This record gives sequence, C-alpha cells and structure tokens, in this order.
Amino acid sequence: MTQLASGIPLEPPVTPDGPAGRILQHPVGKPQGHYEWVYLWQLPIRAMHWVAAASMVVLIITGFYIGRPYFMTQTLATGSFSFQWMRLFHFVAGFLLIATALVRLYWLVAGNKFERFTALFPVRPRDLKNLWRMILHYSFIDRREIRYIGHNPLQQLNYTSVYVAAVIMALTGLALYGTANPSGLVWQSFAWVADLFGGLPRVRLVHHVLTWYFLVFIPGHIYFVLRSDLYEVGNLSSIINGGKFVEAGHDYIDHNPSATTT
Repeated sequence: MTQLASGIPLEPPVTPDGPAGRILQHPVGKPQGHYEWVYLWQLPIRAMHWVAAASMVVLIITGFYIGRPYFMTQTLATGSFSFQWMRLFHFVAGFLLIATALVRLYWLVAGNKFERFTALFPVRPRDLKNLWRMILHYSFIDRREIRYIGHNPLQQLNYTSVYVAAVIMALTGLALYGTANPSGLVWQSFAWVADLFGGLPRVRLVHHVLTWYFLVFIPGHIYFVLRSDLYEVGNLSSIINGGKFVEAGHDYIDHNPSATTT
C-alpha cells in the first residue's frame, strides 16, 4: 500500500475487479446482459411534456391565489396589481397547456408506434387483458413482470384520465375567462359550458376540484416513474433524451406483435 509523504496510507483505487471493487463499502456489480437503445419519444413530445408540467405548476399556484388571495383582504386583493399579475400568469400558463394539448393531439396520428393513439389509450384487447395484472404488479402483489417499452396499460389508463381532466379544466377555464367580456368571442364560444354544468358557480367548483386531482396525480406520477426506473434502464431519462436501453432479444409486448404477456 502506498503512503503519502506524511505517512498516511492511501486506499487502493476503486476498480470493478478485485478487492478494490467497492464504493462506500458496498460491492460494485458488473453489468450483465446485452442491451440496445430504443428511440421512444420524439422532440415535440418531450418538449410538450416539460412545457405542460411547468404550466400545471404555475396554474396550480396562481389558481389557488386567485381563488383565495393570501395576506390580503378580498377587497384589496381583487384590485391589487399583484392579483392582476397572478391572473396574467394563470391565463398564459393555461393557453400554453392548451397549445401542448394540440401538439399531443397531432402526434396521436403522426407519431411513432409508441406515441400514437393505440399506445396511449388502453383500447387494444391485449392491453385490457394485462391491465389488472399491472395493477397487481404495481401493488407488489403479483411479482411477475409484464414488460412494455412504452406505456404499459396502467400508465395508459392513468394518462387517459389526465387528458380527460385537462380537457374539462380547459373548457371550464375558458368559460370563466370569457366572463370578463360577455360580448367577446371567448364567452360566445364557451357559454355552453356554463349551461352544461348548470351555471358559473358549478363551473368554478368543477375547475377547483379538478385542481386537487392534479395535486394527487403529480406526486403519484413521480412515484411510478421512479419506481419504474428501478426496474428498467433509462426509463426516467427517456423523456429528456428520447430513448432508453432495453434488453436485446426480449419480447416486449408493445415491440413484438406476437407477444401478449410475459
């Protein structure tokens, strides 16, 4: 063992093999198996994801402020300059979210096989068949793996509910936005939303309640992504670089038409 000039011994360098193959006193395992990189999400989808995520955060914060401005009386809040800034941020974020929805709608048709309609919504018999098994697997009841490269059936169902909720949020938000100018184009186009829900108070109630849905969805989404990343290679980074590593030669259900379960 080598020593410094002061006589303090140096630890052996960390290497994958031999007695030095340890990091923080834990053995370092060697990579096993063969992997291939699969391109999943094209740039518009990845950009849409992060713009939508940022928009949701801004919408939630500003929405709660608009609903009940903090540290102010209601009279001061509605006429304050900070309140108007909150409204502006809320409206800009809302329209950005609608823009991302239009991009996603187009890519349901123009995207690759992992981005198209059938890969996002659980409409195929094989996905409906595997849906319950995925619920049991994520609940740690069924240890058998059902491998998808893209969205598995449980993720498909989860994202379907998100898109439905987002559509309702957009419609109710546009109806509320249009009340500022009852003779304007926005109100004339979306006044039917108030009639559908039975009046503007119910429109506001639905808009507010769905905010809590997204507050539940966001931490749940983060948990499932992190959990999935523990069992797969690069699942989390795929929404940044567009792809991930998968085991070469494995029959993934959404990558092999003949596969139904694993």
